[in-house]
Amino acid sequence: MGQPIFILGEDTERQSGKGAQKNNIAAGKAVGDTVRTTLGPKGMDKMLVDSVGDIVVTNDGVTILDEMEIEHPAAKMMVEVAKTQEEQVGDGTTTAVVIGSELLKKAEDLLDQDIHPTVITRGFNLAAEKALEHLEDIGEEVDFEKNRDLLKKIAMTAITGKSAEKAYRKYAELAVKAIESIMDKSEGEVNIDKDDVKIEKNEGDGISSSKLIEGIIIDKEMVHADMPKKIKDAKIALVNTALEVDETETNAEIQISSPDQLESFLDQEEKMLKKMVEKIVDSGADIVFCQKGIDDIAQHYLAKKGIAAVRRVKSDDMERLARATEAKIVNSLDDLDERDLGEAGSIEEKKEGDKMIYVQDCKSPRSVSLLLTGGTEHVVDEAERSMNDALDCIITALKSGSIVAGGGSVEQELSNRLKKYAQSESGREQLAIRAFAEALEVIPRTLAENTGLDPVDALVEIRSAHEEGKKNHGLDVEKGKVVDMRKAGVIEPLGIKKQAIQSASEAAEMILRIDDVVSAGQLSGGDGGGGPPGGGMPGGGMPPGAMGGL
Repeated sequence: MGQPIFILGEDTERQSGKGAQKNNIAAGKAVGDTVRTTLGPKGMDKMLVDSVGDIVVTNDGVTILDEMEIEHPAAKMMVEVAKTQEEQVGDGTTTAVVIGSELLKKAEDLLDQDIHPTVITRGFNLAAEKALEHLEDIGEEVDFEKNRDLLKKIAMTAITGKSAEKAYRKYAELAVKAIESIMDKSEGEVNIDKDDVKIEKNEGDGISSSKLIEGIIIDKEMVHADMPKKIKDAKIALVNTALEVDETETNAEIQISSPDQLESFLDQEEKMLKKMVEKIVDSGADIVFCQKGIDDIAQHYLAKKGIAAVRRVKSDDMERLARATEAKIVNSLDDLDERDLGEAGSIEEKKEGDKMIYVQDCKSPRSVSLLLTGGTEHVVDEAERSMNDALDCIITALKSGSIVAGGGSVEQELSNRLKKYAQSESGREQLAIRAFAEALEVIPRTLAENTGLDPVDALVEIRSAHEEGKKNHGLDVEKGKVVDMRKAGVIEPLGIKKQAIQSASEAAEMILRIDDVVSAGQLSGGDGGGGPPGGGMPGGGMPPGAMGGL
């Protein structure tokens, strides 16, 4: 027979064939099972505790997966589905992961029937392409300028089920107003930079005390106690230079041999600082925001002139102030004049938890702030995640211009259409397309499970409604009935569904195409530690710690 040839090192472990496939599928399914119970308005929350005892309480899919120490490589690929969904459209992360997980589950059944992975991935690819085509047909194009209420409904749908749900109407209104303030629509294109909406958090008051500031909140305070704390009709200077005497760039030594020389030196420094202040006074500014430091002597002279000052303002906040107040950021006080100043109806230093400066009542702000409040740190953090989801959904809807009904109606309609499409295909790909169609039903089924309803009865009722042509019928979890979700006001942007199906399908196809997992010491960080990724177990089971510790 001859001597066997070894091409891999002794510290290398390898899994191949069905064992590797089963292992990867099990890891992907485990990720889906982790977040599945958080889906929908009645989904449960997860408490994540790290090694030092810090706690995160959330039902946001990408936050849960990001906080967990997931080690298995296939599981990490499923986490990437959630992260991609978050980066591209901002919401629908749980939906994408749950669909991807269910696709792997259906694929496992086909593998057990000796259907080749290549056939399965080809069928999944055909089904995904057809699903995206049908989504365009299911989607409804709308003019949001004439249907502003639809934006509020989209935001309410995104917030429902999160801790901010009890104030979801107010949060939706705040989100819509914020986006309307910063939106730029020119030549038929919608341009929105989410960074123009600054979110500040404050613990103490209830969630319902959150508010929109037509301007910017700066997490700073006035630099001098004698400076005005409230300014009406303020003229604002933005300065990107220190109000301090510059130090020499090279090593220098000044020799002072008498008290008179010292006094003369100090007088000269004071004159330089006084001259800087005079330039600000001459410009007509009421307040100066400085990105760098302000000398104590300069603070004193500014206070005497009745001019407020804020120092070490972050560059992002300086840019937001410029967009909100129409001020120009100057790099030299010699360039500062009245034309560079911005305007705000009022500027006030307030103490709400920490001291903050409110630059508000701007005429046409292109940057605004949302102050989110809550009783505890965990409540405020989850409120911020809720608001971010609402903002992202509004932006996605405005950019795509199309909406779909929620409550599992889209997934069920696609499932019914793909089952019919499967019949038109010959060969074993037909089985994969049908499996893809059945996998999409995991969304309405999971919504029913998380609501406490019988998933079988709910699924039968939804299927029946869609077979009768009621494409917008889904599960109203509040009433526990199958109703027209479009009329019920449960609406989502089309872009979220497209991204979820596309990401889930591509991840599942990639995982199914892997039939060999090789792990060597050099590949695991160069520390000589062998073992397959995640520390694979014999028999293709989940490796120890594959889902990571919290």
